[in-house]
Amino acid sequence: MRLALYKGKGRIGNAAIRWWTRSPYGHCELVIDGVAYSSSIMDSGVRAKRIEFDPEHWDFVDLPWASAALVKSTFASTQGDPYGWGDLFWRQVFNRPGDARGQFCSEWCARALGLPNPQQYSPATLGDYCTYRTRTCRTTSTTGAG
Repeated sequence: MRLALYKGKGRIGNAAIRWWTRSPYGHCELVIDGVAYSSSIMDSGVRAKRIEFDPEHWDFVDLPWASAALVKSTFASTQGDPYGWGDLFWRQVFNRPGDARGQFCSEWCARALGLPNPQQYSPATLGDYCTYRTRTCRTTSTTGAG
């Protein structure tokens, strides 16, 4: 399993997210066996689909510590939920409680990974966390610590 982080130009929503978060990433997906899971503006909410990932437009983080079963279970319980425009606006812009009627991409991915406070993650901060956790996982497995 891996986290895919979109760094392409994309549409206006991607540009706004990159600008607001001051990062190269405007979207994220969790990829399991070639299927991408996320909440997508373009697809109006939570969905799973096959995507041809062009490495020029995407960065990837391996997630050896993550549970594919948890991601699939989260998807099963949220499939078809609307995109979280309210959450994106209230939580990310004003740091206030959202509306719970949907989830934005990084919120959905963080929830599917079992992370606390999933609404606090942007694609960039989720990428940073996952990179750190994967690096830590690899370090402890090679040193025998932990």
